[in-house]
Amino acid sequence: MSVIYDRVALIGLGLIAGSMAHAMRRGKLAGEIVGTSRSAETRETAREIGFCDRVVDTAEEAVADADLTVLAIPVGAMGSVARKIGPRLKHGATVTDVGSVKRHVIEQVAPFMPKHVNFIPGHPLAGTEHSGPRSGFAALFENRWCLLVPDEATDCEALGRLRTLWEAMGANVDEMDAEHHDLVLAVTSHAPHLIAYTMVGVADDLKRVTDTEVVNYSAAGFRDFTRIAASDPTMWRDVFLANRSATLEILGRFTEELFALQRAIRTGDGDRLFDYFTRTRAIRRGIIEAGQDTGAPDFGRADTN
Repeated sequence: MSVIYDRVALIGLGLIAGSMAHAMRRGKLAGEIVGTSRSAETRETAREIGFCDRVVDTAEEAVADADLTVLAIPVGAMGSVARKIGPRLKHGATVTDVGSVKRHVIEQVAPFMPKHVNFIPGHPLAGTEHSGPRSGFAALFENRWCLLVPDEATDCEALGRLRTLWEAMGANVDEMDAEHHDLVLAVTSHAPHLIAYTMVGVADDLKRVTDTEVVNYSAAGFRDFTRIAASDPTMWRDVFLANRSATLEILGRFTEELFALQRAIRTGDGDRLFDYFTRTRAIRRGIIEAGQDTGAPDFGRADTN
């Protein structure tokens, strides 16, 4: 694969940006990668690791002469950063983001994008519970989806180039409008994260179960909740506030379903429970068949093969 962008600017140097840098360097997809972070400690760690060709102190420095700028920061910070970098963006450059919410990001970023710049919102559906510059790895996006959110004015060539980059980093790429994206992610990511945070909080508040018991006897269900609930708190605070309408809609539906299951348990309606669990089990099989997870059990054990 040849170079797709001569210079890429990464604003934010956490899991997603770090993984993009590793993947781009592995595939020789960028001539130069320039990175920056608001935190001096993060910048120093990135310099130590060396996944960027250059680490600079400000976003304005990073975007200078960049062909692609990636906003890999919490969605709550997008607007202020866009305001700073707008006047410094190269004519014909592309700006994208990796935020988990799209309508809010568009509202915050688009007003500061010059007419000579292509702003194409994006969202790679990949991640782990880890964050920071040491958490990235080149294979993060392989066989994962990246959703791009163009509009009717988006330049086709710029869109095709960005799609090519994501595909070269291993991702499957699809396009979606912002409102539908935010509803889909409320179902598949945002509400499940909030439920996980809540369940772990319930365990913490339940004084009849000791901390030691929670740690020692965590079965797979609760263990997975704790993994999800370990995600970056700043990022998820901003996501819920930015996508509040869709998230509240899905949580309302969840509450209705939960009440129905409570009633089935209270009344001993085993048939309803069995039918419900059979239907939801099929969704899990679909995820495995789509290659988005493996059906192999791990039970929390390290691979000994």
